Amino acid sequence: MADSSAKVDSEHTSPYRSDGKLYGFVCVVTGATQPVGKAIVAELAAHGAACIYACSSSPTDPYESLAADVNATYPSTKIIGYPYNITSEEATLALIDDVLNAWGRLDIWTSSTGLLGSPSITSTGPKDLYAAFETNAMPAFFALKYAPAAMTKLCKKGNYPNAAEKDVPYGSIIVVSSVAGVYGGCWGPAFTMSSHAALGVVRAGVAVLKGTGVRINAITAGQIDVGVDLKEAGMRELEQGQFPPSSLQSGEVQRRVIGLERAGRPEEVGRVAGFLASGFSSYVTGAEIRVDGGASVMNPLTVPV
Repeated sequence: MADSSAKVDSEHTSPYRSDGKLYGFVCVVTGATQPVGKAIVAELAAHGAACIYACSSSPTDPYESLAADVNATYPSTKIIGYPYNITSEEATLALIDDVLNAWGRLDIWTSSTGLLGSPSITSTGPKDLYAAFETNAMPAFFALKYAPAAMTKLCKKGNYPNAAEKDVPYGSIIVVSSVAGVYGGCWGPAFTMSSHAALGVVRAGVAVLKGTGVRINAITAGQIDVGVDLKEAGMRELEQGQFPPSSLQSGEVQRRVIGLERAGRPEEVGRVAGFLASGFSSYVTGAEIRVDGGASVMNPLTVPV
């Protein structure tokens, strides 16, 4: 039987590179101006990514300050603020074209988008449900459909900081979702249903990606402290968020129902994304990695609604 390792292993994608496990990689991160997205951008830069397209749907988001914050520590990584409509097929294709025209490669696509919607079914209409599916599942679907063809392209070493050759097909699609994709009771029905759909994209993706060298995995986050102040935030603001605010639970409740007795931090989600982006997860695809401090094991109903 032929040795298949030669088809997947390369010094240029080795996680043991002394200059970083993601050295030379060109990445896309959607939801990049949100707390979890920012943490993922910083994590990819920390491990040597050459370029990160920091994407969001609003042209007025603080792209410049995000780039300045990351480059203060990791100056060799190019951060490109890129506003585009994450629910648009045409806009997704245009982004991929821009990446390939500029860099000749695409290695990592992290879909980190979320829309909570209403916590109540009585205030959830068909339009609300469609909006939840568009925001929570459609970007992952577009990534699965279009990113792999770009990820399989090979290229010589470019003339820019952190450049590296790409001599084997390599790609990792990372879908950041919620534990609401695994069970109910985390928030309202639209969020739960659309989070299940995002996880369905990952599970369907394994067969779709056979033979490409591209992997797809999900991060399902539990209680993550994204800095929402319940005293200042109105219900409308909460419904536009990516995750249920961790402050919905008191410290006492968190100590009782979460194995690690606290809410998680955005950077703890980012570290898992860094693992899934790198060759350290080279035999991991179709997986759902739960980042919830053990809450789903302790008590599946983590958010009282």
